[in-house]
Amino acid sequence: MSDPEMPAVGALRLRLPATSANLGPGFDALAVALDFYLEIDAEPAAAFSITATGRDADRCAQLQDNLILETYKQLLQSNHRSITPLAIRMANGIPLGMGCGSSAASRLAAIALAVHFGGLGWSTGRILDEAYALEGHPDNVAACWLGGFVAAACDGPHVVAAHIAPPAQWRALVVLPAEPLATSKARAVLPHSYPLADVVANLQSAALLGLAFASGRAEFLPIAMRDRIHQPYRAPFCPLLPLLLPLVGAHGILGAALSGAGPAILIVVDNQENLSAAACAVAKACEPPGQAEVLPCKFVTGGASQLIRVALAPQSHPAMLPT
Repeated sequence: MSDPEMPAVGALRLRLPATSANLGPGFDALAVALDFYLEIDAEPAAAFSITATGRDADRCAQLQDNLILETYKQLLQSNHRSITPLAIRMANGIPLGMGCGSSAASRLAAIALAVHFGGLGWSTGRILDEAYALEGHPDNVAACWLGGFVAAACDGPHVVAAHIAPPAQWRALVVLPAEPLATSKARAVLPHSYPLADVVANLQSAALLGLAFASGRAEFLPIAMRDRIHQPYRAPFCPLLPLLLPLVGAHGILGAALSGAGPAILIVVDNQENLSAAACAVAKACEPPGQAEVLPCKFVTGGASQLIRVALAPQSHPAMLPT
């Protein structure tokens, strides 16, 4: 394969936030961005290399069966671009296999690398569509790329997404168990049909959840984060959920839900002042010690598309990634 004549492009720096999807009733539709990140610096090189630090560094540094590299190569090949080897420095803050959007962040990183080093010139809409095609659902990819609280829907192969800034005073706890859970396993336990009452209850909660985030109405969250579509079926594989749901309404805890497909739990806290007490209550509920890691965090309004930095090479063209 050969490219059209292209000038050299410079290094690319990416910062992709973790995400928590579903938020209880918003199955494959709602998600929010969190302030821990997959950070990547990449530049052209003679051969592929990855230097990784942070969570799961050994897995992130592997050149074989690496989701970012494989997706990057696949996209360049399918769009008739030659494959530019990259030297990648990676700092990973997103735990793998926990329901915190690690695969969405990885696929979006690969797409951003392909757009930049392959000169694809894709718009935000095209980037989201490609990520959805690879990921299989639109919520995590939209929250990671756009930031904030996101409602996402599919129109055939296209993603339609709206995002807003979450209430500034709200905080979150992500509670991580010792062992990950494969999304495929979490999907496999879901039924193929549901009672009408369960569907209606989830629609009501999801509608209320969107308004709660948009208006900052904290009192809505205990009801708005209730789910009857996926959490009851996944609870046997996510043992932290039944331990933590009873904490809603105490210590400033507004709501609790599986983060994505689990097994991590997302807990929403009403403000910074109650975050420490909420974290202590969560840790106590998860005893004995070592059963779970409690990670305090914030909701973030900026997604990966606003956190891209391009170091242009001499005589290179402007950055092709939308910002």
